[in-house]
Amino acid sequence: MSKQEFLSQLRKGLSGLPQDDIEERLTFYSEMIEDRKEEGLSEEEAVAAIGTVEEIVAQVVAETPLSKIAKERIRFKRQLNTGEIVLLALGSPIWLSLAIAAVAVILSLYASLWAIIVSMWAVFASLTACSVACVPSGIIFAIAGNGASALAMLAAGIVCAGLSIFMFYGCKAATKSVLILTKKTAIWIKNCFIKKEEA
Repeated sequence: MSKQEFLSQLRKGLSGLPQDDIEERLTFYSEMIEDRKEEGLSEEEAVAAIGTVEEIVAQVVAETPLSKIAKERIRFKRQLNTGEIVLLALGSPIWLSLAIAAVAVILSLYASLWAIIVSMWAVFASLTACSVACVPSGIIFAIAGNGASALAMLAAGIVCAGLSIFMFYGCKAATKSVLILTKKTAIWIKNCFIKKEEA
């Protein structure tokens, strides 16, 4: 791929971002290609060494704050006429309340997901505390001469320790999954705001 084709595809991929950001990225990658050409690479090799346009666009979108993308997307390209302003004002009790309700539902689902994660970590902490407390209790019962209670406490401590190990790995995997889901959702929302140019 030539430099001009690469920059053209990159401009298309970044079309929903603010114009200043697009120009900054295009200048950056243009200079990067030129630097690689000065190092002895051909134009096609220099472009290939940078990576694919899709990877670059995904990285740029992930790094760009959602507020910046939303401002660029929501900015009116023309002045609203009086009729449109009146319709927006009259319809605001309906569309605004629906928008608030949708955001509230989404946030409550997200909070519930994190509540489950916190509960799982609380169970892990309880099992760990139980295993730590049962072993000294078993020793105390053994010293006091109560063998059956000592054996029961030691067994409970070992079982809780084993369960806490399994719980730790489960909690860690669940937390990582929710974090990945959060990141992917944020990128998806950003991509919804980015308007792709028609080919």
